[in-house]
Amino acid sequence: MTAGRLALPVLVASACVLGLAPVLVRLTDTGPAAAGFWRLAFALPVLALIASRAKTSDPVDGRGPDRWMALAGLFFALDMSFWHYGLTLTSVANATVLCNLTPVVVTGFAWLVFKERPRRLFLAALALAICGAGAMAFGASGSGLARERSLLGDALSLSVTLWYASYFLCVQRARRGASASRVMLWSSAAGAPLMLLAALLMGEQLRPTGPEGWLFCLSLGLVHVVGQGGVAWSLGQLPAALTAITILVQPVVAGLLGWAIFAETLTPVQLVGGAVVLGAVVMAQASAAKKKGAKAEASAPVS
Repeated sequence: MTAGRLALPVLVASACVLGLAPVLVRLTDTGPAAAGFWRLAFALPVLALIASRAKTSDPVDGRGPDRWMALAGLFFALDMSFWHYGLTLTSVANATVLCNLTPVVVTGFAWLVFKERPRRLFLAALALAICGAGAMAFGASGSGLARERSLLGDALSLSVTLWYASYFLCVQRARRGASASRVMLWSSAAGAPLMLLAALLMGEQLRPTGPEGWLFCLSLGLVHVVGQGGVAWSLGQLPAALTAITILVQPVVAGLLGWAIFAETLTPVQLVGGAVVLGAVVMAQASAAKKKGAKAEASAPVS
């Protein structure tokens, strides 16, 4: 199987792996930003090993980080800081869904700046994804102070959309001249001290209190390497808009895990919303396949 055909299965698998992240953040027994720091800190040695073993003919890959990798690290640190704090105030499903409305920003940016006009089927899929995400986020049960607390967490999670979209676009730009392993290494190295600084400024608990907390922090690092690394690799093969909308598999996985582990109630509306999101992902992938097929027919020689 060629890299192009492998990219989509890798992306879906990576999104499922990333669905573990919000659950692990809850279990680390540290502050929200501190959990993000340990995620990157434990990932860095593995990423350094992978980058050192990666074979590439691109001379740029042997140099230090460029501005796009550094910006990716900055935006990822902002992404995790806002998202992790949102996770402490709202449900796993809500926080993960709202922060993954990134396709709206990415598609709009690609359309306006890069002149990448999406197909009508893709726009329909995007609209469905938004409706499904909204159903999952606002179909939750609860009232009073708990509901107000949840709405604040939802607002923090929704703000992540801007940071995550910026991260996506910076990684895609960095992947034009560097391997996924090197982009991941330098963006993570740039983001780790920022996460540590945020944890110190917020007066968070930095260290887990027991062996289980350390194990969950280590697991977060592995999730970062496998999940976010797979996304970075896929961004070198697929359009950013398609990648962003496929990532919406993540909140469905996270919601199911939140229900199984934390007994977070999934209402019928949320279940329908999750099904709509998955259907939208399939539609977006079908749209991308049709667009690719149309380009192939247009470039085929006339016999």
